[in-house]
Amino acid sequence: MLTGPDLQTLRESIESIDRELMKQIKRRMELVEQVATAKLRAAFPFRDQLREEQVLQRVRGAAVDLGLDAHVIERLYRLIMEMSISHQQAHVQSLDTTPLRVAYQGVEGSYSHLTSQRRYAKRSGGVLLTGCSTVRQATDAVRAGTADVALLPIENSTAGSINETYDELAEGRLTVTAEVISQVEHCLLAVPGAKLEDLRQVSSHPQALKQCEEFLLSLPQVVTEAEFDTAGAARKVAEAKDKSRAAIASQSAAEMLGLQVLRQGIQMQAGNATRFVEVAIESVPCPADAVCKTSMVMAIDHHAGHLGQVLMEFGQRNIQVTKLESRPIPTDAWKYRFYIDVLAHADSAEMVAALDKIRELTGELRLLGTYPQAQ
Repeated sequence: MLTGPDLQTLRESIESIDRELMKQIKRRMELVEQVATAKLRAAFPFRDQLREEQVLQRVRGAAVDLGLDAHVIERLYRLIMEMSISHQQAHVQSLDTTPLRVAYQGVEGSYSHLTSQRRYAKRSGGVLLTGCSTVRQATDAVRAGTADVALLPIENSTAGSINETYDELAEGRLTVTAEVISQVEHCLLAVPGAKLEDLRQVSSHPQALKQCEEFLLSLPQVVTEAEFDTAGAARKVAEAKDKSRAAIASQSAAEMLGLQVLRQGIQMQAGNATRFVEVAIESVPCPADAVCKTSMVMAIDHHAGHLGQVLMEFGQRNIQVTKLESRPIPTDAWKYRFYIDVLAHADSAEMVAALDKIRELTGELRLLGTYPQAQ
């Protein structure tokens, strides 16, 4: 005859364990709130895929040690992590001061992420950073209202314009509210123990590959591979654990991913810098004491000299043109839009007079925003 605790006693013991589990989950959610507050202060993204994979790897190992089904435990912890992210977002929404929601292109450790941290980390009320795979995803987040602003790279001092950002500005519903100049130092990253002669492939964002073209030519055995993001390329190298692979990214990415820096400062120009623009739905007043810049886009009628006349209208009024960029109009073959940046406020008397004349020469003229010139 079987002996031992009766069924009711066993059920009560399980219920006691369940209550203890829920208390620990509640305690986890309390810690998650503290994590959310720390991320707001430091301008870190709420989703950290690398960290999540590390947690899952750890719990899978613990499950095996305890004789539990590792697949079931992993599924359980994925649910707990999703619950934690949702709790963080709910906690942020419950704060008296709502943080600024910022979208950027890239992952943690990318230049866009590092620039976003520097710009917003000390903001009163905090900031919620969200990395996006593409510039389009970042601008769509602003258009959809899931992000307040997006910080986007628009040109580099070595490689030139970033066309994807210009094309997104042409889509409309976005206003340039600020610009940021960020110094860029590219590093060649590889797994610990790798040497230059081991390398056969170097990956990075196309802009970074272009900015380091001279250095890459010194490695004739290497082929290049374009990735959507510098830090994303570095993450793939870390995951592959292959000494023949390397990535061009920041030193911060190396520290975050446990990679070694084979070469530092491999960009062609020592003063390599990237200009970022902050875009939003609504404009922001430009401070009265700031040197202001205005961005605009226009389609110029196909008449000889009209572009020259546009530039003359600015020159005659001592308005300095700082940028002129052309991009094809996808729906109108062989016709182009021109993007122009000038040092002037859109509402100044000189700019109002110049724009009145320019409208007569253009089929389309749209102001993209007035904002303080970055120093």
